[in-house]
Amino acid sequence: MLNYSIRRILAAIPVLLGILLLTFALARAIPGDPCRAILGEKATRETCDRFIHERGLDRPVLVQFGIYLTDVAQGDFGNSIRFNRSAVQILVERLPVTIELSLSAFILSVLVGVPLGIFSAIKRNTFIDVATMAGANLGVSIPVFWLGLMLAFFFAVVLKDTPLALPPSGRLAAGISSTPFYEFYGWTVQEGTVRFNLVEFFANFYLLNSLITGDWEVLVDAIKHLILPAVALSTIPLSIIARMTRSSLLEVLGLDYIRTARAKGLGEGPVVMKHAFRNALLPVVTIMGLQLGSLLAGAVLTETIFGLRGVGLTLFESITSRDYPIIQAFTVVIAAIYLIINLLVDISYAFLDPRIRLD
Repeated sequence: MLNYSIRRILAAIPVLLGILLLTFALARAIPGDPCRAILGEKATRETCDRFIHERGLDRPVLVQFGIYLTDVAQGDFGNSIRFNRSAVQILVERLPVTIELSLSAFILSVLVGVPLGIFSAIKRNTFIDVATMAGANLGVSIPVFWLGLMLAFFFAVVLKDTPLALPPSGRLAAGISSTPFYEFYGWTVQEGTVRFNLVEFFANFYLLNSLITGDWEVLVDAIKHLILPAVALSTIPLSIIARMTRSSLLEVLGLDYIRTARAKGLGEGPVVMKHAFRNALLPVVTIMGLQLGSLLAGAVLTETIFGLRGVGLTLFESITSRDYPIIQAFTVVIAAIYLIINLLVDISYAFLDPRIRLD
């Protein structure tokens, strides 16, 4: 088991280096001039030359890449061209928004999608099965931006005077603020240090921070603001997980050892959950990992509709303004998270299937 995990970790290192190289190259392949994207089309040539020189963009590409690798190895992604702030600081502020949203949508997808898939497989070819799969197909087909707008309109406008009303945008209501846990407990943390970035990063998870500080007003309000974007973002992965669970479980339920278990007199519940479900989990876990990665990388529409300043919206704005440090930092971090998720999925295979440990 340990050797298998080490091999998977070592295999991930060249992939991460490839991501760094590809991200650096693609960021500079974006058409357009970063100077005029930031300063406007009327910027003079002299102004643009000074702008580019100050940010080291006039150096040879290989030199820029060498400096980039050295800085990344030290945890420094440079300063944003657009915001004139450290890319790490912007990551610390905005990555928690996307992670909080993506994890909420993912948990909702798993908690609803897996039971739906199991129930549909047990009730194969019945009305329940047909209705469930029709709903799953509909969930995959509905555009996220349309669903988000409809949810916001219905719960924020149509139901605004009822107990079911939900906020249509933002992370917290006006007048409510989240006090970072290190300030709440009087901890002294020097700004600009690695330690400060770490504690600030976790403090920007409003759900986690409110639980640590015991601020139930912020917790309830943050949950209310998360419901609509999480539901909108979860529809596609929920549908995919439900369909994959049903398909994988049906395949296992047709195997000989399942028929033997039934012939011995075991009830349908133990047969499905104890004997069949675990063996059906491998493809389902794979899909879960892929969907979690796609949620982190593809939340831009949901963040735009619900006014959430997360990674997706920031990355989109940075691409249009040719903000290379932000593009590189956000893309590399998302790709690294995706890589870690796939690594955890690979390692989970060894727990689910003992035969993999022997390979």
